[in-house]
Amino acid sequence: MRVAAFSELVGPPEGVELLEQDDPTPDAGEAIIDVEACSLNRHDLWILQGHSAMIEGDELPFVSGLDPAGVVREASADAHVSEGDRVLLCANQACGVCDRCREGPENHCESFSLYHGGFAEQAAVAADRLVPLPDALSFAEATALPTAYLTAWHMLKKADVTAGDRVFIPGATGGVGLAGVQLAGVLGATSVGTTTSESKAERLRDFADEVVVGRDPADLVAGAGENSADAALNHLSGEFTNVCGRVMRTGGTQIVCGRTAGESLDQLSAPFFLSQQEILGSTMGTQPELARLVDLAAEGAFDPVVDRTYALDATGEAFADMETRDAFGKLVVTP
Repeated sequence: MRVAAFSELVGPPEGVELLEQDDPTPDAGEAIIDVEACSLNRHDLWILQGHSAMIEGDELPFVSGLDPAGVVREASADAHVSEGDRVLLCANQACGVCDRCREGPENHCESFSLYHGGFAEQAAVAADRLVPLPDALSFAEATALPTAYLTAWHMLKKADVTAGDRVFIPGATGGVGLAGVQLAGVLGATSVGTTTSESKAERLRDFADEVVVGRDPADLVAGAGENSADAALNHLSGEFTNVCGRVMRTGGTQIVCGRTAGESLDQLSAPFFLSQQEILGSTMGTQPELARLVDLAAEGAFDPVVDRTYALDATGEAFADMETRDAFGKLVVTP
């Protein structure tokens, strides 16, 4: 089979190479799926750029890809899926035996990790992590869900967002940001999304209730309104932490899931504690939440946004487009 592997940790497109590997065979509890689509995530790009401690140079070539969607080719005898099933992988990997796993939720596992291997024509996966896909949902739409939309959904739930709330989402045209805007609407909340591009703002207005265009933190606060939001979804970190804090009301909750804009949370302390706000960390979500998102998308509650698709041999180009932030929604490889 063909795979798009990271052969060097130098950034796209040079670090991505199309290779031939042996077709996988299922171990106990596994299924082999013919991959029809696998979305790109910032997590993959960090690995390719050499910014992740997860992969070292001696582990290359490395096949990333967290979110394969496809059709079951074969499965082990103990797998509860059958040949021909349309499925989507939940990337969560948990030990199942630690105190955190027993108490739940699964993304609190002490050794929590993520699946990699979706940028390939076939993938060997844990069968019990497969979610059935209804025919109403395309593979390209489905692959957008497990990381970006699941992360945003879990963040909204963690912030206890309900109908009538106002949610501030900086960087609202990427995967998690746009997902947060759409899913806030599913919950009946008002979304306030930001972008630095007027062209992207035009598209964002089709999804967000309010759009703020700008780069300067002060302009973002002024545009969104100080002390106006009940919650903030922060996938950027850095200076946007303080921006979220200023936009939120007293008692508001900020959920942090990423570090695209900085390695630290830059937050002034006095306004934070005087406003009695909360900052909570969040990683991915749970498999039942993913199954719920699949149902909601299939029912038409929201349409996962796929900006463009790429052939497997153009995976390096896809990552180059992600690196330049030249995307609105998800980028998807279709092997």
